[in-house]
Formats: sequence, structure tokens, C-alpha cells
Amino acid sequence: MKTRNLTPHAIAQELGDRIKAVRLNANLTQKSLASKAGISLKAITNAEKGKSTLESIIAILIALEITEQLDFFIPKQEISPVQLMKLKGKERQRATSPEKNNNQEKDSSTW
Repeated sequence: MKTRNLTPHAIAQELGDRIKAVRLNANLTQKSLASKAGISLKAITNAEKGKSTLESIIAILIALEITEQLDFFIPKQEISPVQLMKLKGKERQRATSPEKNNNQEKDSSTW
């Protein structure tokens, strides 16, 4: 799926379509998937329409036994060696805004 030019709504609908296809390939009804996932039938219906909560999506992925797909969806991000040096070995907790960085660079370069 090329998502670069799609709206969030279109991407959510595409994910819903894919969940439905996996469910049908597994020969599960919406009701049986809801029972297996421990969520309501309405949650399954909403997920297949692209209108779901993250927790419902995760419950569905677990029930469909396709959670390994999450590694492709959002790969685990490793901290770069440069960032690690800047942070002196600590884990990064916050991001800084570009405007703040630009102001700091401007202030530090003046005499």
C-alpha cells in the first residue's frame, strides 16, 4: 500500500479491509473473532470500517495470530550512536522543537 498521498481516513479504511480479509481467510465470523479477541462485535465491525481504537486493533491482531506484523508496521527504533553521545548514555525522553534548536544555534553563534 502506498500511503504517502493517502489521508488518515483512507489508511484506516485500508487497514480495516485487510483485517476483514485476514478474518475471512481464517474462516471466522465477526462474532467468533469478537469472542476470541475478547471485544465486542461492534468493535470488530468498527475495525473493519477503519474506525477502531488501538487496543481493539491489537486485540484483533492477537486473536488472528498476526502480531508479528507489528514489526513491519512500526519497526523498533534504535538510538543512533550520535544521539547516545549527546545524551551521555541516558535514554531520550523528549523531543525538542525545531524553532527552539534554531534559536539556540543563533544565540550561541553571536559574540
